[in-house]
Amino acid sequence: MDISLFRPGPVAADMVRPFIEARHGRAPVRHPHEDLAGVLGETYGVVVFHEQLIEMVSVMTGCDRAKADQARRALSDPESQEKIRVWFAACAAGRSYTPEVIDRTWEIIKAFGSYGFCKAHAVAFAVPTYQSAWLKAHHPAAFYAGLLTHDPGMYPKRLLLADARRRGVPILPVDVNRSSAVHRIELVSNSRIWGLRLALADVQGISEAETARIAQGQPYSSLLDFWRRARPSRPVAERLAQVGALDAFGGNRRDLLLHLAELHRARRAAGSGGGQLPLGDGRRTARAGLPDLDEAERLSAELGILGMDTSRHLMVDHETFLKELGVVSAKRLRDAGHGETVLVAGAKAATQTPPVRSGQRVIFTTLDDGTGLVDLAFFGDSHAACAHTVFHSWLLLVRGVVQRRGPRSLSVVGAAAWNLAELVELRREGGLDAVSARLATPGGEGGGDGRDKDKDKDKDKDRGKGAGEGEGVPGEEPGGGRRIELSTGYQLNPWADLQPPGERAATGRKLWHQSPGSAG
Repeated sequence: MDISLFRPGPVAADMVRPFIEARHGRAPVRHPHEDLAGVLGETYGVVVFHEQLIEMVSVMTGCDRAKADQARRALSDPESQEKIRVWFAACAAGRSYTPEVIDRTWEIIKAFGSYGFCKAHAVAFAVPTYQSAWLKAHHPAAFYAGLLTHDPGMYPKRLLLADARRRGVPILPVDVNRSSAVHRIELVSNSRIWGLRLALADVQGISEAETARIAQGQPYSSLLDFWRRARPSRPVAERLAQVGALDAFGGNRRDLLLHLAELHRARRAAGSGGGQLPLGDGRRTARAGLPDLDEAERLSAELGILGMDTSRHLMVDHETFLKELGVVSAKRLRDAGHGETVLVAGAKAATQTPPVRSGQRVIFTTLDDGTGLVDLAFFGDSHAACAHTVFHSWLLLVRGVVQRRGPRSLSVVGAAAWNLAELVELRREGGLDAVSARLATPGGEGGGDGRDKDKDKDKDKDRGKGAGEGEGVPGEEPGGGRRIELSTGYQLNPWADLQPPGERAATGRKLWHQSPGSAG
């Protein structure tokens, strides 16, 4: 039932709040008319399913269900809606319903429209939801392996991996001798715990043919054996080395990269593969004396090549700094009181700007800090100070107020936002006092990130030139606000296009989810 309730139709008809209040006994069950008590009884007096809407129309007008379903379908067409209203009112009046009842019932029908779920559709969602919940509880490694392989897309893979890590699932790196094209599970040595082995297919730029050759040729005795039989392209082989997939062959990762360069040079010199290669047939790769990749370089390689922080959660590197600032973790946030002002931080997992009943433009953002997720909401009065940073920074520090709506519903209403990566650099260069000064200084249009207003205005003007061909066209709204409207008529958030060049994610990989209408 919950799956069907949170659909645009029931939300637009204001069915969510009355349903929750009645379900928990905080408000009486109300029906537009007692004749509809049987239709709406199982859903506490509100319309949740298509079948209920069809039955309401049938009861109120006396028509059969086929005719009622035709009327429901026609509600999605604005031109047909008025005809349906006139027909509905006339038929209902002929069955002695009062104008008040007719008007109230019509408002529900009109708001619900045709955008909802029928019961069969809801069941089709609910059954795999329950099955997935059972699998996650009892076989978490298998659950995450399937989820990462089939990638439903709503959540970035790194977020799924962080959730697996929190549930105690060992994360096993990509390994050319153990990984396959898909994510799979393995028994961790010296234990009976199942770990999650990452897939070859997640390596950036690897082809299906290369993945198949690597999997079919397993195991490999040496780097040379792998190079000869798997025949990877040089870029793919180097990416495999950077993320540790070739560690079993000995040497550090920079040594492996050097040997791969020599193998590639020998392959080109030998033409079709003949000639003498620079490596012997030994099982260990000779050390070249190069320094290994450090921890930061390894993490950067994982994010850029796999789109996931596989060796550790990236926020672990900032734990000490965040403690200095008094940042509240997602796990500790559960104990925060309503109205409490807090600092929260994390890697952006999602940004959405959906339409809401009030008509306001609200930015919803979710942060992942390794201990859990923090849900944030930025309302219109904070956009000038926060929107640029929220849309275009990946690591965020946010000051906001805890908002609770019930024992389990918790979010933070954001009032200020900063690019955490910039603050980390400021801490390194100027110390904690410099960071404290930055946090205490009201930000410009970009929201506490030290951006220059005049420069942003110049950028806005530049972005407005020649932007009419399917792109956002910035304009001025009354009161000095910005407006960005696409050629389709859809309006973006006023701050959605403010991204200076060169500030995109350094990895080139999409590491968070964004909905249409958000800048990403």
